[in-house]
Amino acid sequence: MTQTNRNPPTSNRQLLIILGIFLSIILGIIWLVGLIVDNLVWIIPPNVEKQVGALVVPAYETLSQPSPTQDTLNQLLNKLESNLPSGQRQRDYQILYVPNETINALALPGDRIVIFSGLLKQTESENELMMVLGHELGHFANRDHLRSILRQLILPITLASITGNHDLLVSLASGITTFSDAQYSQAQESQADEIGLNLLYQTYGHVGGATDFFNRLSKQNSMDVAFLSTHPAPKQRVKHLERLIKQKNYQTEKLFPLPKELGSKS
Repeated sequence: MTQTNRNPPTSNRQLLIILGIFLSIILGIIWLVGLIVDNLVWIIPPNVEKQVGALVVPAYETLSQPSPTQDTLNQLLNKLESNLPSGQRQRDYQILYVPNETINALALPGDRIVIFSGLLKQTESENELMMVLGHELGHFANRDHLRSILRQLILPITLASITGNHDLLVSLASGITTFSDAQYSQAQESQADEIGLNLLYQTYGHVGGATDFFNRLSKQNSMDVAFLSTHPAPKQRVKHLERLIKQKNYQTEKLFPLPKELGSKS
């Protein structure tokens, strides 16, 4: 009677072991880089941050549209800034208004916030827009804007030096990092939402409009992929904000209409 060998050939087992070791090394490097970046972002001075921002901000400055809309957005941002902790008020936060249908907003190194016209078209009150702007200021407070870009800069350099620039390993690590960044980003989004909520309360004395933007998005049949890739689902954000509002005993009152410069979406 012939005994069937159910074990894979030795060469196959060795290949799986080697592959597993390489994957473990890559995951370990990604974890280590993330740990280094998480500590590094808190000691980077503003002048170095501006140098980092110089790698990405010019591309959005080229796309931005100086206009009454951009001026009004910056005036609203200034109102929120007055309620920031004293250390953060020394920064020169500015909004770049980009006429693009993308429903998204970005916080960039160098104290720049990008607001796309697609997002502006989804807002119906000054209060809910201020919640979005406060959320972006929350990213600066948590240094999230630096974490993502530093991971994207440091990881490829680290892998290239260790692996001899093996394209397969770098591509594999990039895919894993993209997934981990999205998950990590969503956790940071919730913290930024809480900061935005607090700024909204400090600015108006209530939090009316805090959930309106996200409620509206959650009822749409299709949502912007760029928004969903880095933000929690709108329904989750609404639930999270409602919990915070109840915990903090915040009240909701009458909303302010959008300034006319924004209502026309110029």
